[in-house]
Amino acid sequence: MTAPVTAPPGGTDGKLHRTLTFRDLIVYGLLFIAPMAPVGIFGTLDAKSRGAVALVYAVATVAMAFTAFSYAQMVRVAPQAGSVYTYARVGLGEGPGFVAGWMALLDYLLIPAVAYLFSGIALHALVPSVSQWVWTAVAVVVTTALNLAGVRTAAVVGFLVLAMEIAVLLVFVACAVFALAEHGARRGWLSPLTGEGNFAMGAVVAAVSVAVLSYLGFDAIAAFAEEAAGGSERVARAVMTCLAVAGVLFMVQTYLAALLAPMSAAELAADPAAQGSAFYDTVDSATGTWLHDLVAVSKAVGAAFAALAGQAAAGRLLFAMARDRRLPGLLSKVDPASGVPRIALLGTAVVNLVAAVWAARRDDGLDRLVSVVNVGALVAFALLHLSVIGWFAVRRRGRELRPVRHVVMPLLGLAVVIAVIVEASATAQVVGGLWLVAGLGVLGAQALRGGPA
Repeated sequence: MTAPVTAPPGGTDGKLHRTLTFRDLIVYGLLFIAPMAPVGIFGTLDAKSRGAVALVYAVATVAMAFTAFSYAQMVRVAPQAGSVYTYARVGLGEGPGFVAGWMALLDYLLIPAVAYLFSGIALHALVPSVSQWVWTAVAVVVTTALNLAGVRTAAVVGFLVLAMEIAVLLVFVACAVFALAEHGARRGWLSPLTGEGNFAMGAVVAAVSVAVLSYLGFDAIAAFAEEAAGGSERVARAVMTCLAVAGVLFMVQTYLAALLAPMSAAELAADPAAQGSAFYDTVDSATGTWLHDLVAVSKAVGAAFAALAGQAAAGRLLFAMARDRRLPGLLSKVDPASGVPRIALLGTAVVNLVAAVWAARRDDGLDRLVSVVNVGALVAFALLHLSVIGWFAVRRRGRELRPVRHVVMPLLGLAVVIAVIVEASATAQVVGGLWLVAGLGVLGAQALRGGPA
C-alpha cells in the first residue's frame, strides 16, 4: 500500500479537527449537489435527448464515476484539505498543483454565489414584498454564520435540511406514482430510457454534457479529508457513495417526470421558453399547485445550504493553498474554538456576497453567473486524472501500478472531461482561459521571487 502524504503539523496555523463522520461527509456532498438538482434543467435535457432524459442521467452517472474513482485513489495517497489542488501537487508537481487549485477556486467561489442567487430568486417569488437581493444577502449571512460555528454544527443543520429535501422528493415520487396508477402515463413507459420516436445516441451524448454539471459538488467531500474521523478510506467511500446516491435520485425523479410531462420532448425543443419551468408544469398538471409550492420552498432552502457546503469547501481550498504559501498566510489560520479556517471562510463569504448580490440586482445576473461557472472545476478534474497516472506510473516508477485502475480509468475520465469542456459555452471557455492566464501569471511571479518550487 502506498504510504500517504501526511498533512504538515502546526497548531492553529496548520491543523483541522477530525470530527466528521461518514454520514456528515455524505451530507456535505449531497447538500452541494442538491437531491433535486435536475428540476431546473429537466426541460432542457428532455428536449436535447429527445425524451431519453432518465438515460441521460444514467450515462452521466457512469461518466462522472471515473472522476469519483480518481478522487478515491488520490485521497488515499494525500488525505489532506485542498482536494484536487493537493492531489495534483503530489501527483504532478507544485506548478500543476497550483494551477489545479487556482482553476478549482473559480468554481468554488462562484458556484455558491449561483446557489445563493437561486435561493434569493425562489424566496422572492414566495415573498415578493422583500427584494430578491435582500433574500440573497440573508442566505449568505445565515449560512456563513453556521460555517463559522464549526464543521460539526454546520453538518448537523445541513443534515436536517437534506432530510427535508429528500422528504419533499419522496412526496413527489409518491404523488407521481399515484398519478400514474390513477391516470396512466402520457408517454411510453420506456420512453425516458429509449426516447420518443427514433433513438439518437448523439442527442443523448449532447444532453449528458449538460447533465454532468448537476454532479459538481460531490468532489467537495474530499476537501474535508483532514476533518474526517476514520481516515482516507472513509472519505474515498463517501465520494463514491454520494455519487451513486445522487445518480439514483436523479434517474428516479426524471423518469417519473418524463412519464407525466404535459408536453412532448419535441414540443419542448420547439419552445425553449417552456423548458425552464417544465418540471414545475409537470407537477402542476399531475398533482396541483400545492406540490409546486412545496418543491419551490425546498429548492429555496436547499440552494442556500448547497451554497453552505460549497463555501465550506472553498474555505478549505484557500486554507490548504495558504498553508503551502501559495496564497497569503493569513488564510491558513484555524480558529482554536471552532476548529475551522475562519479567515478563509470569511474571505469566501465576501466573494459570494458581492457576486450574488451584484447578480441579484441585474436582470441578466443569473445568466452571467451561470455562463462562467463549471469550466474551472472541469479543468481541475482533468489535472486530477493526470495526477493518478503521474503518481502511480511516474513518481512511484510503476510500483503498485495497476494499469486498469491507475491508467485506463483516469484516461476515460479525462476523455469525458475534455468532451464536456468542448461542449461548454464560448463565454465559459473565454472566462476559464482568462482565469488560467491570470493563474499562470501569479505562478510566474511566485517563481521569480523565490516562492514554493
